[in-house]
Amino acid sequence: MSQEQQNKHQELDENEELTTDEATENQNQKNKVLKEPSIQEQLEEEKNKYVRLYAEFDNFKKRSLKEREEQRFLANQSLMETLLPVLDDFERAIKELKKEEEENMLKGIELIQQKLVESLEKKGLKKLEVENGNEFDAELHEAVTQVDSPSEEMKGKIIDIIETGYQLGERVIRYPKVVVGK
Repeated sequence: MSQEQQNKHQELDENEELTTDEATENQNQKNKVLKEPSIQEQLEEEKNKYVRLYAEFDNFKKRSLKEREEQRFLANQSLMETLLPVLDDFERAIKELKKEEEENMLKGIELIQQKLVESLEKKGLKKLEVENGNEFDAELHEAVTQVDSPSEEMKGKIIDIIETGYQLGERVIRYPKVVVGK
């Protein structure tokens, strides 16, 4: 091989080395680009974090509000359950006063009872309407006892109401206690 050919081979080898070095450098630059996300990608990532954090906070607020409402409802329910025996006592007193025909006393007791009932109704208490002769429903009534029905048509129906039932909002807090015909 001549000197000139050797020089060409050497130049080609150097060019190949240069090309290999350039390729390595290009690869390193690509790796740097992959390692360091662009500003747009960083912005998008931060935006996603913000959206998730905002959604979590919004869910927390809703959950907290629901828990507070539930606690308020349970406090009202407890108070209502405490006052129900007082309402029952008023009903019994009115029945007795009607028997004895005490007009002035009856009017006074009825006014006090009505005021208490109106105050409780403003807080969401409702009386469950049950009448003698209604069909007994185990979902809505609590059967205290069964007695022989006075007639065939009263079988499975309510004969007497022992205690009035009440609901607070949509939840029954005391089922009406009834006597059922058999």
